[in-house]
Amino acid sequence: MKVAIYSRGNSQDLREELEELVLRLTSNNIQVLLHYALAEFINPVGNVLVDFFSGHEDLNSSVDFLISLGGDGTILDAVTLVRNKNIPILGINYGRLGFLAGISKHELGTAVDALVNRTFVIDKRSLMHLDADRPLFGDVPFALNEFSLHKRDISPMIKINTYLNGEFLNTYWCDGLIVATPTGSTGYNMSCNGPIVFPETGSFIITPVAPHNLNMRPIVVPDSYIISFEVESRSDEFICAMDARREIVHKDAQLAVRKEKFSINLVRLNENNFLSTLHTKLTWGLDKRN
Repeated sequence: MKVAIYSRGNSQDLREELEELVLRLTSNNIQVLLHYALAEFINPVGNVLVDFFSGHEDLNSSVDFLISLGGDGTILDAVTLVRNKNIPILGINYGRLGFLAGISKHELGTAVDALVNRTFVIDKRSLMHLDADRPLFGDVPFALNEFSLHKRDISPMIKINTYLNGEFLNTYWCDGLIVATPTGSTGYNMSCNGPIVFPETGSFIITPVAPHNLNMRPIVVPDSYIISFEVESRSDEFICAMDARREIVHKDAQLAVRKEKFSINLVRLNENNFLSTLHTKLTWGLDKRN
């Protein structure tokens, strides 16, 4: 078995946990492939030999899993590494809330045992793809959580004419508009009072950000739809974002999102599911009156 490990590598607190993880993996005859950002943390591992990778081109079908050490943002980075290679991602949470990285850093041993004994569950998560009339986001025009449009800085609100399969849906007068996947429903969408949707739901969620009209409500549509946009603004440019990546785009850009052709596999432990995640992260059902 070969396991790649990715992290943004910006915390000294990671050193001890990384050493423990690498030793646990190699003691089970698992080959380790570390992201180059973790090179400075490798000294404490001692005589254990590991290889390194720098980008998606270094990952192939020989890699069985990618372990993400960090928060949900680190998993979003990992998605751009595995792409359509069908490599399952196991997220170990070193962040805060962590809806995607659902395994605690105190469960390293449990996580490794689950990989070795194959006692885990694979969750398939859909992505969305951006089509545009100009190059945007390089060779990764896809997102796991959401696609969003925003006004720039102190610009006045923008008008976003939105269409479903070419048919007019609505004009949103707002600071921005989010189109979230079911996975992204617990991200930026939830912060803007959008609905929480189960990950296996085949849908997109359209949620306005600070809409001018109070009758502008979030709406859930099938993910078989193509959602397209025309932006009107007093400013010449607006912000286009996919997950944590941003581009500045001229207001005459033609943009549309659709379901991506491939999906991402997330590893979870058997005892964890979406309901338990909601209970834990949002403290649902923990009211003393229950």
